[in-house]
Amino acid sequence: MPDIITVITAVHALGAEYLPDAYKSLREQELPDGWDWQWVVQEDGETDAVRPYVPDDARVSFGQGRAGRAAMARTMGLARAEGAYVKVLDADDMLTPGALARDLRALMDHPDLGWATCRALDLLPDGSTVGFEGDPPQGPIARGAVLEFWRSNDHRAQVHPATLFVRRDLLLALGGWMALPASEDTGLLMALNAVSRGWFTAETGLLYRKWPGQVTSQSAHTDEAERAARFAVVEARARVLAAMDGWRYDTR
Repeated sequence: MPDIITVITAVHALGAEYLPDAYKSLREQELPDGWDWQWVVQEDGETDAVRPYVPDDARVSFGQGRAGRAAMARTMGLARAEGAYVKVLDADDMLTPGALARDLRALMDHPDLGWATCRALDLLPDGSTVGFEGDPPQGPIARGAVLEFWRSNDHRAQVHPATLFVRRDLLLALGGWMALPASEDTGLLMALNAVSRGWFTAETGLLYRKWPGQVTSQSAHTDEAERAARFAVVEARARVLAAMDGWRYDTR
């Protein structure tokens, strides 16, 4: 049996049409000998709209459940995760060639690191791409560095949580994704960085699709009262974890 990387995708009915593009990007991944991927697709809801877009592939596991937004869907999907490593892939995004292999190599070469991220490009509706100029240099990311940058830069992290690759045991120890209506992936990233060093790969590993139906484009996402509450609890959790030396993650 091969070693497995579990790729987890939360999807709702509106985003289901993009699943074939995500699947194509997965099929194009080349992994080291003895490795393969498993794709856990979890619908946020119980409709008939998603299943038709799920490919017929033995490596794909499809599930449904009560609607509760992305954090709940991804965390429920962990019940079917078989791999020692978990990669996030949003339903409307695409991996670039070699992304999984680069993530895997980063953590296998550095067993003291708990997670990895990579450069992401926004994929605009016209097919053009736009990058973020604040990327850190390639290499290890110190504990607490992501939170401090986020606080100092209008709550924008210098690494993209949608590119996360993480050791499954550490992900489970932190309870999966935060139970928030949005920013659940940012909350997890801050918690991970509070207890573990990470890695950043400068080569582009993700195309982050921008389209009108995505959650982050909705007006509720920028409601000031909700936004302040989300970010307050994200920061508070990260600071409490950072102060608990017993949570410090080191596989050595």
